[in-house]
Amino acid sequence: MTAIIDAHHHIWRQADLPWLLGPMQPRIFGPYEAIKRDYLIDEYLADIKGAGVVKSVYVQANWAPNWFVDEAVWVQSVSDDAGWPHGLVAYADFTVDEVRPQLDKLQGLPVMRGVRQQFHWHENSMYRFAAHPDLPTDANVQRNVARLADYGWSFDLQVFPGQMVGATKLARACPNVTFVLQHAGMLEDLTDTGWAVWRDGMKQLANEPNVVSKLSAFGTFIHRNDAAHIKSILTETVKIFGASRCLFGSNFPIEKLWTSYSDLTKAFLSAASGLPKNQQRAIFHDTAERIYRL
Repeated sequence: MTAIIDAHHHIWRQADLPWLLGPMQPRIFGPYEAIKRDYLIDEYLADIKGAGVVKSVYVQANWAPNWFVDEAVWVQSVSDDAGWPHGLVAYADFTVDEVRPQLDKLQGLPVMRGVRQQFHWHENSMYRFAAHPDLPTDANVQRNVARLADYGWSFDLQVFPGQMVGATKLARACPNVTFVLQHAGMLEDLTDTGWAVWRDGMKQLANEPNVVSKLSAFGTFIHRNDAAHIKSILTETVKIFGASRCLFGSNFPIEKLWTSYSDLTKAFLSAASGLPKNQQRAIFHDTAERIYRL
């Protein structure tokens, strides 16, 4: 069995998440009644049972921004008690004048590995998260993201294909920071034109040696676990970045809306089955181990 590192998952307490409280709010992944509840580490461990997962990385789940330290401290406490997760990608706001005070508050947590602030913007307001599309080219944002090098932390970069030119400039402005491209660039437009824009942007990002791509959340826009769809994106991404710069993430429990963990990993493993064994190991284990220092 392949030893897998899940480089992108969440656990949460419903009471901590504004988007899970009150009436349903539009989300990029569609209706989410089934996960509008606590999703704690014991359930995650039950979900991954038998899938060959040996380590995992928690990625921030959009607690209220002023609770970013509380989220990180809670995840650290879960890791201390359960031994999972093994890495933490926390939140910080890089649009402020100086991000260091926020990063200093996270510095003492042993599980810290990186930081994410979602920069993705889309013409469709349902898919929009950032206030405007140009955050990656903002000089102040670039200066703040560069600060991560002093802490030895990566930046989980979340943008749509139309923002990849700007995202490339961000990566180039911060050569000492490793960028982990979320969800292989969030391919949403599956027309020939959409694929072409995505492919061109991915090639630009791949030209920056400090960018790697996370193979995750491929069900986000189609709301199903589609083996052929997964294979298409995985194959193209590996061709562009190389297997040593690709890493698997489950995006659980979001993908739990339409599939089981077992079926999800089977689809990804099948998609990569034609690659040499060393490349498969890189995608499912070695790259994540190296990038997140697990």
